[in-house]
Amino acid sequence: MTIDWKQYDPDDFYDELISGPGEARAPARRLVRYLGSLSVEEIEARRITAEATIQEMGVSFTVYTDEGNIDRSWPFDIVPRVIDKKLWDVTAAGLKQRLQALNLFIDDIYHDQKILRDRVVPRHILEASQNFRPECVGFSPPCGVWAHICGTDLIRDRDGRFYVLEDNLRVPSGVSYMLENRAVTKRVLPELFDSYRILPVDDYPDILYDTLAELSPRRHREPVIALLTPGIYNSAYFEHAFLAQQLGAELVEGSDLVVGDDDGVYMRTIDGLEQVDVIYRRIDDLFLDPEVFREDSVLGVPGLMRSWKAGRVALANAPGAGVADDKVVYAFVPAIIRYYLDQDPILDNVETYLCDDPKQREYVLKNLEHLVVKPANESGGYGMLIGPHATEVQREEFAERIENNPRNYIAQPTISLSTAPTMVGDGRVEPRHLDLRPFVLQGRELRVTTGGLTRVAMRQGSLVVNSSQGGGSKDTWIVDRGDD
Repeated sequence: MTIDWKQYDPDDFYDELISGPGEARAPARRLVRYLGSLSVEEIEARRITAEATIQEMGVSFTVYTDEGNIDRSWPFDIVPRVIDKKLWDVTAAGLKQRLQALNLFIDDIYHDQKILRDRVVPRHILEASQNFRPECVGFSPPCGVWAHICGTDLIRDRDGRFYVLEDNLRVPSGVSYMLENRAVTKRVLPELFDSYRILPVDDYPDILYDTLAELSPRRHREPVIALLTPGIYNSAYFEHAFLAQQLGAELVEGSDLVVGDDDGVYMRTIDGLEQVDVIYRRIDDLFLDPEVFREDSVLGVPGLMRSWKAGRVALANAPGAGVADDKVVYAFVPAIIRYYLDQDPILDNVETYLCDDPKQREYVLKNLEHLVVKPANESGGYGMLIGPHATEVQREEFAERIENNPRNYIAQPTISLSTAPTMVGDGRVEPRHLDLRPFVLQGRELRVTTGGLTRVAMRQGSLVVNSSQGGGSKDTWIVDRGDD
């Protein structure tokens, strides 16, 4: 018994691999044909191998619950997602365009605020921003870049086009799982890496290192790079440790660092203090420096902002970059691209309604059963309303929230997220919804990962892909078909 692709039915959603009963999309034909040649027993054996490999490699994530923090093995599906390189080249160009414009926006916001004076973005949007940092006004970071690492969430609707769902510019996570997904897939489906031209992702640590090194204030020596983590109880700690090891960087907590009288940042070592040039920080702005932000923070480093402003240490992403990591600002990104780059956006936003606007708010409140409502600054799938799946009581509660704080909410149509074949047990595949988080890096150059982290809603019919909400993941293949 093998997979019967003629029985695979994605309904009327766009499927990444299958275009019709028994018909594979061109980039995925070899994969679909190969999986169809394996028996159910062989497929199940490979799935078990993948699970064992994930446990052996220690790939995990932390879920916060009322009972405490729970470490879980990374949920992984062995059927890769396949995207044609020609499509990806256009998508990558759109991602670069987007981050370039957002960095120009952030820099303008902390300097001349021309975009506000020209009324392209309303001034009150900034005045009500939770992530605008007055402490950063007038500062110019190295290369003029504030957001060095961006995780942009993409979705495909029924038309098969990529749309930007949101930009993550503060401390975007997930890239370690992109790398580990590839390592597991190579072990489970090695034959396909001989027959496909799959673009690599394992050069990401080198690209990240180069991006960080370009920020170093000491230009004529090998930079000392540290990754600043909140500690072992953070949900992304596996990624922090993984990336530090891959970069050859020191994994540090706030208590491992001290700011000297010369405003330099020093790391405590068994041989004494060692100066740090670049900090890849994985903690939020408000916990970075108790002298400037939250006085009760034990995660940050007293004097760190002073050192950064003095040019003695570089921080990635820069404090204040989160001003553009706001779902309300997201709605203005097409206008931001046109304003700073004088270009039309290559990638479109999902249609978005601003609850701060009276007319748009009225429409949202009348159509909550058809819309997805999101708070401006939450992440991980928390705090949102999926109207078609919500109860009347939940919709009434959200209507009240919107009325009380309209600036904090946007709404979007319920997107028909694309699907891909996903193993559901006993060698069977069923369609599951997914999205994609590529990573875009900007230092002196702009770089985009070839693919990214594909997140999968493992529950049938679910549109929530976040791992914290029960989602999983699969490897993403950007394939160069050449003359095939």
